[in-house]
Amino acid sequence: MSPSGAPRRVRAYGGHFLLLAVLTLVTALLITAVPRIADRLTGQGLREHVAAQPVARRDLTYTTEQVIVPRTASRVAATRAAELASIEARMPAAVRGTIGERWYAAQTAFSRLTGPTLSTDKGLNDLSLRAMTGLPEAATLVEGRWPAGGSDAGDAIEVALADTVAGPLGIRAGSTFALSVLDQDGNPLRRRTVALVGVFRPTDPHAGIWDALPSMLRVAAPTGDGQPFLSVGYTSEAGVDAAATSGWPVSFAWRYRVAADRVTPGQLSTLVDGLAELERTRPAGLTLTQGFDIPLRQFAESLAAARTLLAVIAAGLLATLAGLILLAARLAARRRQGEYALLRARGGATAAVLGRGLAESLLVLPLAAGVGWLLGGLLPGEGTDLRWVLLAALLATLVPPLTALTAGRGGGGRTDLVGARSPAVRLTLEVTVLAVAAVGAFLLRRRGLTLDGSVDPLLVSVPVLLAVAAALVALRAYPWPLRLLSRAAARARGSVAFLGTARAGRAATTGPLVVVVLAVATAAFCGVVAAGIENGRDRAAARAVPGDVRVDGERFAPDTTDALAALPGVRAVAPLLVEPGQRPYVDQAGRFGGIGETRVVLVDLARFAEVAGRAGVPVTVPDPMRATTDGSTPLPALVSSALADEFADAGLADAAGRRPAWLDVQGNRLPLRTAATVDEFPLVDGDVTRFVVLPWPVLPADAPHPLVPTGFLLSGDRVDPAAVTRVAGEGQQRYQRAGTVTGGERPRQPTVTTRSAVRAELGGSGVNGLLVFGFTIGAVGGGVLGLLALAFAVLAGARGRGQVLSRLRTMGLSRRQWRGLLLVELTPLVLVSVLTGAVVGALLPVLLTPVLGLPAFTGGMAVRARFEPGLVAGVLGLAVLALGFAVAVEALNNRRMRLGEVLRLGEES
Repeated sequence: MSPSGAPRRVRAYGGHFLLLAVLTLVTALLITAVPRIADRLTGQGLREHVAAQPVARRDLTYTTEQVIVPRTASRVAATRAAELASIEARMPAAVRGTIGERWYAAQTAFSRLTGPTLSTDKGLNDLSLRAMTGLPEAATLVEGRWPAGGSDAGDAIEVALADTVAGPLGIRAGSTFALSVLDQDGNPLRRRTVALVGVFRPTDPHAGIWDALPSMLRVAAPTGDGQPFLSVGYTSEAGVDAAATSGWPVSFAWRYRVAADRVTPGQLSTLVDGLAELERTRPAGLTLTQGFDIPLRQFAESLAAARTLLAVIAAGLLATLAGLILLAARLAARRRQGEYALLRARGGATAAVLGRGLAESLLVLPLAAGVGWLLGGLLPGEGTDLRWVLLAALLATLVPPLTALTAGRGGGGRTDLVGARSPAVRLTLEVTVLAVAAVGAFLLRRRGLTLDGSVDPLLVSVPVLLAVAAALVALRAYPWPLRLLSRAAARARGSVAFLGTARAGRAATTGPLVVVVLAVATAAFCGVVAAGIENGRDRAAARAVPGDVRVDGERFAPDTTDALAALPGVRAVAPLLVEPGQRPYVDQAGRFGGIGETRVVLVDLARFAEVAGRAGVPVTVPDPMRATTDGSTPLPALVSSALADEFADAGLADAAGRRPAWLDVQGNRLPLRTAATVDEFPLVDGDVTRFVVLPWPVLPADAPHPLVPTGFLLSGDRVDPAAVTRVAGEGQQRYQRAGTVTGGERPRQPTVTTRSAVRAELGGSGVNGLLVFGFTIGAVGGGVLGLLALAFAVLAGARGRGQVLSRLRTMGLSRRQWRGLLLVELTPLVLVSVLTGAVVGALLPVLLTPVLGLPAFTGGMAVRARFEPGLVAGVLGLAVLALGFAVAVEALNNRRMRLGEVLRLGEES
């Protein structure tokens, strides 16, 4: 019993130790590789998420109000330029470390620009002078030179314009102009000469330096009738000083852009806190504009949910691997049961058996764990924690000695019976597991998800406990129907069905069955959750665009509907009228009833249903909402739940219409009654809880204010968004030219959104790569490990089946009957284990959905965990594959055993 014999025993049982070594290596590799890959995917997703944000959200901008500086001031622009570094130095360290580019700008107020080449037939033109850092390095001169002078009162202020500004204005380098500050009547108060000394072209028009507003690269259109075109020219600091000391209002801005490659997942919380601290620590007299904390909080929320999902999946895989290591050790111990029994018969104590097994394990398993750790360390990323690998190696090393100890104490007798009289210890253990699983699930649902970024032990253990508990229940339940089938088969002709069901009902496969259920449950959980997230994203995209294309704007000419319908590929168009922020009235006179602001949506619901149906979006429109009304009687309305409660408290908008609520829609007072209450409706954002949807009324021809659409919903194949934008813009301009609105600000350009673009945005950014990785390893790993556990279940009773087969073969059992017997005996085991695991995997998302935070992946849309038809087919396919695999393993094992060996009496496995 000396340790020197351990290498010889390892070589003698090399197959068993090789299997244990491979399982230990895979466990260590999983522990090491998953955090590293997750870290890399998280960092990549965060960088893509930050880079995809609009530049306005990534900029931290400090600005001053426009001020008039004393005429005696000097170096005004240069003095404030020094604050570019001092403001950044006052930022929290977490924020300061993410700053990539920074710019300083001093800018005068817009003033009237006049000159010989700027005649009145070209419209009015206002010019603002801007001095900023880094512009000469970011542009190339096309004409002339860069501005330099302008410090003396009599000198002309030198300015340079972008070629995209000078061209439309029709001016060239060398021209001179007058820049004037006007009073309210348009009379000049102050005037300076401006000389255009250069025309430049940006090296990269998309560089961050050109994102400052107003833009220096284009002439801004007038904001209303009679308003001027707006341009921004570049000048030197001396030029800004000259204008400022001449009485021009001047403002200053310091802009800092967050670099996407400098933001890491590990600093999310500190970065969000640092951004919140910026407002408290900003210098006096400056205004801070930033919205970068919003996308960071969104990413942090989705990252916490993704890490939780990954932890649940990893826990299922690690628990399965632990079970497989235990099964492999038990199988090896059974093969050496005689050796251990002889050792104890010769006086070997418990310590001797443990030492013998430990000496063998130490030669193989720690080395295998080390190889797995090294292989995992080759992957890019961070997050490897050696202590968990050491813990796994320690536990794997201790398993073979402990199973050898139990095998040495085992006695003879039949082990293929799962009798009703179970030992008290086993019954107590099963009841304890069931109770702990139930209590853990209850506590988890009450407590919810923790967002501190750490692994939640309760959350990762409850799914494993529930899977084990379900396996124990299945193990207790499935022999009873098999015994009934066996009794029925006993009265039928032939012995195959009777013998197969009888042996299947007595098979003692507790350990393998639990591991198979655990592995299949992990794979099914991944499939169900992934399908639920995909379905939630589809519904979120359909809620935003319940068609193929959505157009939003201000007011469009009524003929825009027909113009859009005439576009190639468009099959149906529904006009929309959306009025946010409306206050319902008590009566037609316009008395408020204490009800808050409400979003009002008018839509021709019949055409809306047609558009949605052609686009494949399921919508339900109540029959009362399809009726055509003229607005003289209360309109049937779909009312949100929150608004319906307020209507009920105010006694308004009852279903019968006896006391309707009134809304002002484009100057028309429309009465409404509640036809139905809904929690959500397409076209209404998920964060809007107070809304009302009305059918488009047919107003009389002499109505003072005809209703016009503010948007459209289109369905069609390969609709060109650019063509839709053009036609919608023309329709909006026709409405403006019709004389309905004169003067005022120009309407904003229509926005065109496609459902495919919304769907791609939901599924193509953020932590989606981490989700795909987690679901892939969970589904593939669960399926592979489940098949391996099933092989252990088959091998556990292989020797007993071999003895029965050999005896029956000597009694005349044909090879075909043997295959049938094997199929009947293994089918219940395979079906029970696979189907139980699939059911557990399908129910786990239903149980855990409230605490997993899955809406973070679907734009706020609730995730409905369902077993999709494709997943059902996948489970059935896995069951068939598992059955074929089990039969193949049994056949291969029987070919290895000789008839005389398996017919020895007294040998059981």
